[in-house]
Amino acid sequence: MTLSKTTRVFLLYILALAALTATSPAAAPVLKIAVNTTTIESFPVFAAADSMSGGGETSKIEVVPVPNGRVAMSRLVGGAADVATGSETQVLINSVMEPRLRIVVTLAECRYRIIARRSAGIRRIADLQGKKVAVTANTSSHYYLHRMLLNAHVDDTRVQVVNLEGLDMAAALERRTVDAVSIWEPHAENSLQALGSDVVVFENAAAYTERFNLNTRADVLANPEKRSALLALVRTIVRSSAELRKRPPDLIASLSPRVGLRDKAVIAVWSQFSFPASISGKLRDALAEVEPWAAAIQKRSPRARNDLAVLIDSSVVEEALR
Repeated sequence: MTLSKTTRVFLLYILALAALTATSPAAAPVLKIAVNTTTIESFPVFAAADSMSGGGETSKIEVVPVPNGRVAMSRLVGGAADVATGSETQVLINSVMEPRLRIVVTLAECRYRIIARRSAGIRRIADLQGKKVAVTANTSSHYYLHRMLLNAHVDDTRVQVVNLEGLDMAAALERRTVDAVSIWEPHAENSLQALGSDVVVFENAAAYTERFNLNTRADVLANPEKRSALLALVRTIVRSSAELRKRPPDLIASLSPRVGLRDKAVIAVWSQFSFPASISGKLRDALAEVEPWAAAIQKRSPRARNDLAVLIDSSVVEEALR
């Protein structure tokens, strides 16, 4: 059978189109988000990503799981991610190397606790002098101990600081290799449960409440395509956070496995958290309060309050809330 010239051209076109479709890679995501997968504070991002998947928006974003906030921020600073989760302590520390860092929305606020062994002779913060206290060095865990000691007029050098990850703290208390721990949830609760009746708890939200933020860089904000994807993400985070505030039991079951926790563990510490999905007027004050500590651990001079203000860019969340 002889094919007409028109038919042959049409078949060649179909074959070429099929080959192009088969060999073309999937469209790259517009926005890569490094997310700490070990903390409840990341819930709004996971909830938003799940919500966006129903509307086809997830092709624009890629959630990159990382083991802690330090890694998340290193991905952002190094350019491997466009957005990253992390506390204000990490923004202050990393913005020295990368001054383009910007906080665009506060995902969660969390109250920390110091959990101590009563049998170690600890009844008040001043009793931590000479004791071994576990922190995750150069993080908000470390800063919380610093602030609590400062409020009690105790010099940091009078305490034996032991560097541990939060996951290892409860066991260290049980083994008596440390006398107290300063940490976020659920590790504080796990430590409390490990000590049972031999526990004393120190908590002061006025001394420090963590602000866990979604962070990006100025060059990402200046890129129209990336900014549009970020705006869509933040707009969805605002909606998902409202759901977290209104009906947490409905979402905890689906989100707890994303951070390697059981529902029961999350429910036990839920009252320690809030999910504002906004930028508080107090965030600038918080940066100014934490900056001297960050400067000390980096052996540099503290930056002026006005110099820190540039680290906050509220334009994305303001547009999302319209």
